[in-house]
Amino acid sequence: MSLNAARIHEVEDGLLAAIDYCYEQGWTDGLPVVPPDVARVEAMLLFEGRPAETVIATHPATGFECTVHAAAVNAVMAGCKPEFFPVVVAAFEAMNEPGFNFHGSTASTGGSAPLLVVSGPVIDDIGMNADVNLFGPGNRANATIGRAVRLILMNVFRMIPGISDKSTQGNPGKFSFCIAERARDNPWPLLVEDQDYPPGVSSVTVFAGGGFCNVENHGGNTPEEVLGSIADAMANYGCITLGQSVVVLSPEHMRVIAGADWTRKQVQEFLFSHAARTVEGMKFVGKYRQREYDTQHAADKASALVEEGKMHRGLNPDDILVLMGGGDAGGHSCFIPSWSRGRGSIMQSKPIGVCIDCD
Repeated sequence: MSLNAARIHEVEDGLLAAIDYCYEQGWTDGLPVVPPDVARVEAMLLFEGRPAETVIATHPATGFECTVHAAAVNAVMAGCKPEFFPVVVAAFEAMNEPGFNFHGSTASTGGSAPLLVVSGPVIDDIGMNADVNLFGPGNRANATIGRAVRLILMNVFRMIPGISDKSTQGNPGKFSFCIAERARDNPWPLLVEDQDYPPGVSSVTVFAGGGFCNVENHGGNTPEEVLGSIADAMANYGCITLGQSVVVLSPEHMRVIAGADWTRKQVQEFLFSHAARTVEGMKFVGKYRQREYDTQHAADKASALVEEGKMHRGLNPDDILVLMGGGDAGGHSCFIPSWSRGRGSIMQSKPIGVCIDCD
């Protein structure tokens, strides 16, 4: 079946021939895809209650639209099971929000990859990985949901590397960038709870992320020590901007932080306060912009944590999404910066499998 709901392509018998046909049509991300036969697409559509022609996202620059059917075709090709499909749909509904900057975040030289952070009971329902090797290979749900996002961006919205996707160096997350928040032994309310969704609902948060930055600290025994190393990574000259951030705390680091009864809000405030560089330093590397300083330090916007003479990462502590994920052992957390130099994209969240605008 083609990516157009109105056409069915007849291909010679044989799985390998069908895979080769998908390559010939330019429908892959460079890796083999599952041929989207009619039966598989229909099975995918059963997990979405709206008509197949329902539009879930529109590209603001080209006007291309993604229907439920087109998303289902690409989810099949990515290797998704039907029960994964509502996560894919919710992700594109989130990216369709104006604040996400759908076009800029997918076309820019910055190399953005949409990071999906799933929170709530759907994680266990569909078998997502929130534990060991969180960002790595091995879990079908994580890998194929993230891959479906990339295939839709390429096949439906025509964000083609080297043509409309002008990323200077790319990002491994462009193949797949999807994780789950760990609930087991988590001392904090889950993200979906902080987002004020009803009990039993799951959510997906989408963030236009830059490259993955591992933060190693095996010796920190206090929240200040652990978080100080993360704040230093967030403030490195290579990526400090007014943009948002995602910080994924490993369980080992979380035990140190929660052992001192620190809340998510306290962590956000500490990271924001310490993820900063002096104006002189920013000028030295050619990254200082007076208008950005003025924006961050404006009296009606500035957090009490903003220091004179310094540029902080983000506008305020709420610009840092903090969650727990990964295996029990290992002093490795991570920081994922925003793709743009400023406020080019703001992360968005949507409930999974819940149609807010439906009658």
